[in-house]
Amino acid sequence: MAKRLTKEQLETDPLLTSYYLFTSFLKRNMTAVVIAGVAFIAVVGGGIFYFLYSQAQEAEAQELLVYAEQAFRQGEFETALWGDDDVLRTGLVDIINNYGRTSAGNLARYYAAVAESELGNYEDALRYIERFDPPRGILGVGPISFHAVVLSNIGEYSRAADVFEKAAEWDINEATTPQNLFNAAQAAMEADEIARATQLVNRILNEYEGSQVADQARRLEGMLFVRQAS
Repeated sequence: MAKRLTKEQLETDPLLTSYYLFTSFLKRNMTAVVIAGVAFIAVVGGGIFYFLYSQAQEAEAQELLVYAEQAFRQGEFETALWGDDDVLRTGLVDIINNYGRTSAGNLARYYAAVAESELGNYEDALRYIERFDPPRGILGVGPISFHAVVLSNIGEYSRAADVFEKAAEWDINEATTPQNLFNAAQAAMEADEIARATQLVNRILNEYEGSQVADQARRLEGMLFVRQAS
């Protein structure tokens, strides 16, 4: 004869209690559960779709960037920026506008900033470089330093000093760090921030005495002393 659980056992069995609570919950909240399930599937499916879409966008942007890079390296900055309608080639501006969220689109911003700077369009160059996301490590130092150069070209010396300092700290090493500290000191002096410039020079002479810019830093130190005394 089959053994049956008593009422007390039914009420105290943890597994059965959990099952009962779960089924009761489902009965009371079936609509909400179904909606949540559909939403979960949509999120997962959407994530997969977005990943595949992003990969496709990246591949397209990389392919389009090849021609713009060639024009850029040949010094054809207008063509690099705007492309060539005669041969149906896309320029950096269109890549930025249509593929701005891709890595290739981000790189296009840097190329566009340099191209505009070479053409003397410093405000446009600043607009692009400010939206550029520099890579980590030593590869990011050059673009950050270039950002500071653009600021210097439009007379924003105090901001340029800030960005040169950022470049100095981005990847601390014996080459680019003292050079960018020196550039920051020069920019600070142009901004008439003599105390700040002196502090930067002292850091070079104390921490990077053997660097290639040490002699220049000593000469700048003398100029700053004269400025302070006058």
